[in-house]
Amino acid sequence: MTSERLKALTDGVVAIVITIMVLEMKPPEGDTPAALGAVLPVFLSYALSFAYIAIYWNNHHHFFLLTPKVNGAVLWANLHLLFWLSLIPFTTSWMGEHELRPWPTAVYGLSLLACSMAWHLMQTAIIRSQGEQSDLRRAVGGDWKGKASAAGYLLGVGAAFVEPVAAALIYAAIASLWLVPDRRVHRLVATPDPTAPRP
Repeated sequence: MTSERLKALTDGVVAIVITIMVLEMKPPEGDTPAALGAVLPVFLSYALSFAYIAIYWNNHHHFFLLTPKVNGAVLWANLHLLFWLSLIPFTTSWMGEHELRPWPTAVYGLSLLACSMAWHLMQTAIIRSQGEQSDLRRAVGGDWKGKASAAGYLLGVGAAFVEPVAAALIYAAIASLWLVPDRRVHRLVATPDPTAPRP
């Protein structure tokens, strides 16, 4: 089966997740700069989570340029990823409203770790479905960014109980690794298949 419905569902869920997150941002109770400053932690939490959702959506788009066909395992792996992504508004709100307290900051990191692991499972399902000649396998290679990210999330979760600000900075640093989609995927998409029939 083609991946069109899977991509359409993912686009819809991502749009809803972003909408929920922005609706969680309440306006300041006062009308002064100090009142606006009081909601800064909520805004920063939203901005970080928006960046993560955008990264997942962007990379999902590029991955599925290399995945025109999917099977049942890929469908379920994608739904598993969407489940964890849909929890990001909850963990974002908890962390933002409690100004980087240890437990909310740690749980936020765990939600990011869960998304990362779900992404890895989806990636593995796609590669298995494509077989030995998998374009995606060639594109991701050793997946060093995925492995480094998972280790970073665990480090951030631990740091949350010592210095929550440091944990938030770790989460932001990991996001910066993913702001540009993997160039190897770009190259494979841009390079014509030498075995494809020519017009």
